[in-house]
Amino acid sequence: MTLEGVLPVWKPAGMTSHDVVARVRRITREKRIGHTGTLDPQVTGVLPLCIGHATRVVEFVQELPKTYVAKLVFGIATDTEDMTGTVIERAPAVHFERGELESVLDRFRGEIWQLPPMYSAVKVDGKRLYELARSGETAERKPRPVTIYRLELLDWKPDAELPEAAIEAECSKGTYIRTLCVDIGRALGVPAAMSELVRTRTGHWTKDNCYTLEEIEQLQQRGELASRLVPIDEAVSHLPAVELSDAAAAHALQGRKLPLEKRTPAITDGAVVRAYAPQRQFIGLFTWDEGPNALVPLKIFLHSYQKRAAADLHR
Repeated sequence: MTLEGVLPVWKPAGMTSHDVVARVRRITREKRIGHTGTLDPQVTGVLPLCIGHATRVVEFVQELPKTYVAKLVFGIATDTEDMTGTVIERAPAVHFERGELESVLDRFRGEIWQLPPMYSAVKVDGKRLYELARSGETAERKPRPVTIYRLELLDWKPDAELPEAAIEAECSKGTYIRTLCVDIGRALGVPAAMSELVRTRTGHWTKDNCYTLEEIEQLQQRGELASRLVPIDEAVSHLPAVELSDAAAAHALQGRKLPLEKRTPAITDGAVVRAYAPQRQFIGLFTWDEGPNALVPLKIFLHSYQKRAAADLHR
């Protein structure tokens, strides 16, 4: 059976995101699999995989907010911004109170600018920054805007050998938590590095509705994995939805622009929407174009209903 949908995986430590994809490919024998947000090897957490035709919505799943729980230590800095790197700075002593830390956290809520770390997958002149960093090179990087929707202090251990804090951050795509930790330390006037990271949520997926690699293998062996995949339209349920008539759905299969009589305030110019035929049969994704006041086909998913409708057009 061909698999199609989104599989939320709980990524273990010691594997890259690509390793997880490769493992699931071997288990399912499905070639079309893509992950929706890179996690470093030592990081654990939620990693949704898009399988089959669902790979066409990877970009929209990637846009979902993500939540992380991170531990950071103060008084030490590394070249990778986490504890896997080489120490490049130490502070002889660290002195600040919990209230100072909480006050600094307030500066990082909302839209902020981050400088991508050298040990990251960002490309500069066609090369990944981590490739340059490993060869001892540096590259000019431009700050990028990201949004921290929520930032909370979970724990504070000032008496540890290296003072340590635990934070929870809900943030936008492209946020580097390592860099956030370093910038928090800088705002306090001390070096800092991330010591641990867990991605606890992507969109509505948490650890509770993720599967381990071992569970995925068992489900596949029992022939139950297909039923556990999240349908494509449900995976992008954060996008607004519209219902089409049978005639409009049939026209959509021909790539035509579709007029829309009723639209909600969420459907603004350029908005991507989910479109359904009657009886909530998912047609695909469309873009609302204010110019012609029409829905423009973006990604059409040819399931059984759409195939029958296409055949009816040629009778």
